[in-house]
Amino acid sequence: MSWKFDDGTPIYLQIAERIRTQIASGELPPGGKIPTVREIAETAGVNPNTVQRALSELESSALVASERGNGGRFVNDNPDILNKLNHDLARGATVDYIARMRKLGFDKAALTNYLTEFKEEK
Repeated sequence: MSWKFDDGTPIYLQIAERIRTQIASGELPPGGKIPTVREIAETAGVNPNTVQRALSELESSALVASERGNGGRFVNDNPDILNKLNHDLARGATVDYIARMRKLGFDKAALTNYLTEFKEEK
């Protein structure tokens, strides 16, 4: 089954973001092996070169590392790097949420009140 991609963002960045999310959620655990380029390309329905570029992006941010002796790429198991990933993803989601709420007409005070009410409902 092919993944769905947004036309406004390069596909390799969307693949990298999806893998980041899989790492942050634990779907790809620390120290776990990343699927091969071919496996990801087949699942996503894209060219292997596109996947290679996405994985290179993840390697450059130290989330993924190649291990020649073990064959393949693995999720970094450094807690500092993984905590930074979670923080960055949470911050991005928060920024997106606030932007969407502002488009709906919420100012800072209304947004704060809404979040407080929502928190109290839980």
